[in-house]
Amino acid sequence: MMQQRIYIFLAAGGSAALMLAALGFQHLGDLAPCQMCIWQRYPHVAAIGVGALAFWLGGAVLPVLGLFAALTTAGIGGYHAGVEQGWWEGPGTCTAGAVGGMSTDDLMAQIMSAPLVRCDEIPWAFLSVSMAGWNMIVSLGLAVVWSMAIRAGSIKR
Repeated sequence: MMQQRIYIFLAAGGSAALMLAALGFQHLGDLAPCQMCIWQRYPHVAAIGVGALAFWLGGAVLPVLGLFAALTTAGIGGYHAGVEQGWWEGPGTCTAGAVGGMSTDDLMAQIMSAPLVRCDEIPWAFLSVSMAGWNMIVSLGLAVVWSMAIRAGSIKR
């Protein structure tokens, strides 16, 4: 049981660290998040809450929910990284749309409705990996830790 709590603490703490980093980039580094960046934050907040409950209550179900949250944000991060790299199109509400064949009025409407921060641009990268890519990588690691918590909770001593 103690080993499971350690894994839960590490997994939920990892999500908390990622949220603090994201908020630091936003508020201290003046890097406003795009819509997909915001989407990646919701599962981390859920993982933090699930982790707090699982740490105190224990059980088998809550770590599974934490695993699901980590995999969800990893999936969104991977999708976002692919949009940034131009591997596939992102949602029309936060990426650049096609210009060809548009009237002047339609083009002006597209420009005026464009988000301030686009999802298909990379505002910051480390080792050639964007923040969305790092979220995917770290969140997959957190998913492994949640899996270890699940396994530790299922071992009867």
